[in-house]
Amino acid sequence: MTRVFSFSDLPFSDLIVDAVYEGGPGGQLSGEAISKLLPGSGNMGGFRVSGRNATKNWVVLFTTGEDPDWPDTLDLNTGQFMYFGDNKTPGHELHATSAGGNKVLRHAFSQLHSEAGGRYAIPPFFVFKKYSTASSARSVQFKGLAVPGFPGLSSAEDLVAVWKTSNGERFQNYRSIFTILDTAVVSRTWVRELSGGSPVSGSAPASWLKWRETGKYTPLVSQQTTLIRSVSQQAPETALQAKLLDRVWAHFKDTPIAFEAFAARVYQMTDRRVIIDAITRGVIDGGRDAIGRYLLGLAEDPVYAEFSLEAKCYRPCHHSDGPTTVGVKEVSRLISRIRHRQFGVLVTTSAIARQAYEEVRQDRHPIIFISGRDISEILFKNEFNTEAKVETLLKTQYPV
Repeated sequence: MTRVFSFSDLPFSDLIVDAVYEGGPGGQLSGEAISKLLPGSGNMGGFRVSGRNATKNWVVLFTTGEDPDWPDTLDLNTGQFMYFGDNKTPGHELHATSAGGNKVLRHAFSQLHSEAGGRYAIPPFFVFKKYSTASSARSVQFKGLAVPGFPGLSSAEDLVAVWKTSNGERFQNYRSIFTILDTAVVSRTWVRELSGGSPVSGSAPASWLKWRETGKYTPLVSQQTTLIRSVSQQAPETALQAKLLDRVWAHFKDTPIAFEAFAARVYQMTDRRVIIDAITRGVIDGGRDAIGRYLLGLAEDPVYAEFSLEAKCYRPCHHSDGPTTVGVKEVSRLISRIRHRQFGVLVTTSAIARQAYEEVRQDRHPIIFISGRDISEILFKNEFNTEAKVETLLKTQYPV
């Protein structure tokens, strides 16, 4: 069970990865959790800087995880954190933001790639995510201690100014890549020392000191322990995800064969190495709705793994009537079509029933499951992040 710190305990609490820090009751700005937990950080905005002028004690990166146009994401398997800057409306130069967040990013990544010693000028970054509780909508969850950059990424990849269009107007914002370090607890003692301008001490996390001195990253990586997702874990997590999925299901539910091409496109959105070779004819598909290849080798010397894809446009999990889940029979049909050195992909607007899920994982069949939640998240990450955008995609490219 997730550990929760009460609002009154915040000034004395350590920062523990994935612990929840409750805000004050009533939803008032004075009850904002981060400013209580890290005094001097401020109580508004995504970037919250402690310290003045060029010397920063620390920087808080706060995300709601709900911005459809700027989807901050944390990969729990690798420790990579993608965070967008604060120039989110047209009419402003990239760095001309009121909070100065993009200037913070520019400085940190500039120092990262400067001559030896540049890392000494980079403050620690603390990552928090909105996590409303029954007691307060201003509660947050600590996601970890971060530093700019990521193993294997060059200076041309870890901080990129991307263009966006809003109401016909173009503007730029930063997409930055951070590494969440392998630090389970940031002690209250180190927070006090940072506040006093003394980042290097016996209280400083070892992974942070190692990166500061050598530039070597020690990411906080984690392996998924739940190999079998429950039906509820395959359902949309947010109201927006549910709306996006509803658009898809409503569009195809009366003509499920038309869902096959869209399901193949959804899988292709997950990885640019996915190649769809053909959408099979619905009346003679023999257990597969699409076939394709996954590129394993170099473009100049390709090696491919072939796959078969099955699509099931079933009633989503979040509906009051309950989901129409994909069972053993449907999954077995796909398995029977997989030959040696091939794998299968099953895409559904609903969920995989537990028995079918268990049999596939226990028998180690090479099957990828993409459920309703996954579809909504994939659409979101590929900037089909509003009902209107999904509707346009469906009507223009997948008419029924």
